[in-house]
Amino acid sequence: MLDELDLLLVTALQIAPRADWRTIGDVLDIDASTVARRWSRLTQAGHAWIGVHPSVAASGPHTWTLVAFIEVDCVPGRLHEVAGQIADDPHVFNLEHVSGSRDLVITAVFTDHAQLARYVGFRLGALDGVAASRTQVATTLHTEGSRWRLDRLTEEQRRKLAPPAPHRQPTHTVPERDLELVRVLGEDPRRPVAHIAERTGLSPTTVRRRLDRLDADRALSYRCEVARSLSGWPVSVSYWAAVPQSRAPQLAKSISQIREIRLCASLTGPHNLLLAAWLRSVDDIGAFETRLTDRHPELTVADRALTLWPMKLAGHLLDPQGRHLRAVPLASWEGTHSDTAEAALLDRLRTPPARQAPRPWAPVRTG
Repeated sequence: MLDELDLLLVTALQIAPRADWRTIGDVLDIDASTVARRWSRLTQAGHAWIGVHPSVAASGPHTWTLVAFIEVDCVPGRLHEVAGQIADDPHVFNLEHVSGSRDLVITAVFTDHAQLARYVGFRLGALDGVAASRTQVATTLHTEGSRWRLDRLTEEQRRKLAPPAPHRQPTHTVPERDLELVRVLGEDPRRPVAHIAERTGLSPTTVRRRLDRLDADRALSYRCEVARSLSGWPVSVSYWAAVPQSRAPQLAKSISQIREIRLCASLTGPHNLLLAAWLRSVDDIGAFETRLTDRHPELTVADRALTLWPMKLAGHLLDPQGRHLRAVPLASWEGTHSDTAEAALLDRLRTPPARQAPRPWAPVRTG
């Protein structure tokens, strides 16, 4: 189990993932070397880790405009084979083995609807172990996991780590010149500016200026995560719900403020809201749902699923206890085989079917 100091450290890094150890030590009232040693122990054991990627709202080259939630039914006995084949797909953000009427739930990002159709039809559809799939697209992400906090620090400690920034309208833009910078940063989000400069061939001043601009534009999403089994919130439940469409924005805003909510997304399809909640225990599932619907009587929960194994979280592969194994850098999906299969289908669609020769006429005999 993680002790209180571990949880305080994770909370601090959720707020300020690139803060130096001296700053974090001052906030937590411990020595900087102790902080660094603690973090090294946590990461080596896979108990905590930091990731960074362009935000889903980011614009620019090679960014994503579409988030899809894909439910997959697997052939009996083939679930882990299917999961193993898609776990390294770079655009698969989350991959969960869940209870209920589906086996896997995939959260994936795409550049457009055509790429999503290609992936579902020619990638997932071609896997022998896949029996069926159902896809819904997020129309709005009201809140997501990078905003979730353990909340172990006081308001004063949080202010020291993240003082109020000057008010400005973020652009959510990742310029093409910064793609290599973001890639290098993604290998180790706490990598010092001097090391990033050495890897990218830029000066430390330029690296610092560009990172500051990306942060001010909210173009990057940092996530300091902790193994779910050690977080104090070991149970993850997804809810498919329906709300009146005219009230969806207001209800989603209110739901997103609930402590346990990690994800709130508006969807296409009959269930127009998807929620993900982290809970203290399985016993809390019913009580949380009752509290949720009592507070929002217009919401109807249509289905729910308990996460049995969070196989991939925000591009990081995890073991069954939610401990970190390795990162898969988030990138656009490129499927050569799928492109070939799609091209063959398009050729067939372009070619009209051959007309059959008419049958020779023959008189009809009557009695």
